[in-house]
Amino acid sequence: MSVRSVPLGSVTIGPQAWRESTERSVRRAERLVRQTRAAQSGRTTRTPKHTETTETKTMKETTGDHGTDTDRKDNRGVHCITSRPQTTGTTFPRDSKSTTSAPFPPASLRERCARQSMAVASDYTRWVREVELRLRRQTGRASRERAKLERERAHLEMMLRSLRSDLQVNRESAQQRTERRPQQDGADWLLAWERRELAELKRDIEETLRETQHQLQVLDGSSRDLQVWSSQQALVLDLLPHRGSLPAPRPGSASINTTRTPPPPTYGFTSESEQVLDSSSLAIDQSQRLREQIRRILSEVVAKQRASQHVVNGGLVKKVAETVTLERSLALTAATTRHAAFRKQREVDSIRLSYGRAQGPESSGDRFSRERLGRPVVQVFQRHPGTQLPEATHLLQGSAVLKYCLSASEDDAARLRRCFLQLRGEAQGKHAAARRDTAVVRMRLQRGDKRAIPHILQQGEAGAHGDARRRFITS
Repeated sequence: MSVRSVPLGSVTIGPQAWRESTERSVRRAERLVRQTRAAQSGRTTRTPKHTETTETKTMKETTGDHGTDTDRKDNRGVHCITSRPQTTGTTFPRDSKSTTSAPFPPASLRERCARQSMAVASDYTRWVREVELRLRRQTGRASRERAKLERERAHLEMMLRSLRSDLQVNRESAQQRTERRPQQDGADWLLAWERRELAELKRDIEETLRETQHQLQVLDGSSRDLQVWSSQQALVLDLLPHRGSLPAPRPGSASINTTRTPPPPTYGFTSESEQVLDSSSLAIDQSQRLREQIRRILSEVVAKQRASQHVVNGGLVKKVAETVTLERSLALTAATTRHAAFRKQREVDSIRLSYGRAQGPESSGDRFSRERLGRPVVQVFQRHPGTQLPEATHLLQGSAVLKYCLSASEDDAARLRRCFLQLRGEAQGKHAAARRDTAVVRMRLQRGDKRAIPHILQQGEAGAHGDARRRFITS
């Protein structure tokens, strides 16, 4: 309903001030009715400021300077009523348009405020959950990287054990070859070169292993920090928020703004968490580069190790072949020398027999029958003068020649026997050396087991290893 003012009578009977006071009271009542009309309809329209100013001016003009104290009090009251706010309730912008809600909060204000707080907490929890998930994913990455680096460390330890085993085999090989003869040859130089190469590779592997241990400690520290921060972020998730949306407000009723403003991406993401994530990412990158370096170093070490083994084994095999060749030559020469010594011994025996027969019999019982029959005739013949026979001269000369030949032949036979013994000794030494070198090569092939090397690094190595073994067997 609209407020209508009742027209006053046109005839003025009472005083003018009394009439003006009544008019002011009527206007004040009309103004109050218009202000409270919003309570009945549920919606009101704000009065522009310039309207209030015009009304105030009209009241001042109507009152004039001759107003009483009561009029001033009324004027102050009117001014106070005009300048106070339209409503005591809290207004919330519902849409993008500028509207005014009811002059008092609704009855469901507490529930709506609680739901709004729950929505804010849900948003915060959701973003904290994302941060916590990011931390846990980074923790998983660090754990997987640590497992991969741990496998590489195991490969390094296996390679280090293989190098130590090769060094032990090298020392035993050198010791076995030194026991045979103190002189050094090309095989000993090859063993010394292999020892230097293996010692250098061992130092490289040990240094890389120390770097790997340090990187594992860094990854462990990073994982612990990530777990600590993810646990701290997970404290927010103890009370999970109820899922659901707020009910839509009734049309025409006062409502609270429940529009969820999405929080920034770093909501719940502190600088400490960012620092932990950055350090973890840096540690993971360093670990990846270290793993690539370890793979490259392992490949180079395996190649150098196998190359040194093949060179030394090939040198030893060649040494065995050379020794066997020399042994066969010595055996053949010793056989020839022995045959010559036997032949010379038979010659010495013949010369000795001739020399003994040239010396004559030692007793009468050793004379032949023809000598017993012929010697008396020779004795009778030599009794005559001028009948000297050259028998004695010839016997003396022949005995001297036979004695000289016997002495020379005996010396030759002795030299041949000594040469044979020397050749046989050298052949036996060559045979022992070949057997010792063969045992060394067999020991190196048996103890140089490629299973001590990671399987992924053995590709391309079995062919050369089998070739060395086949060359040794065929030799």
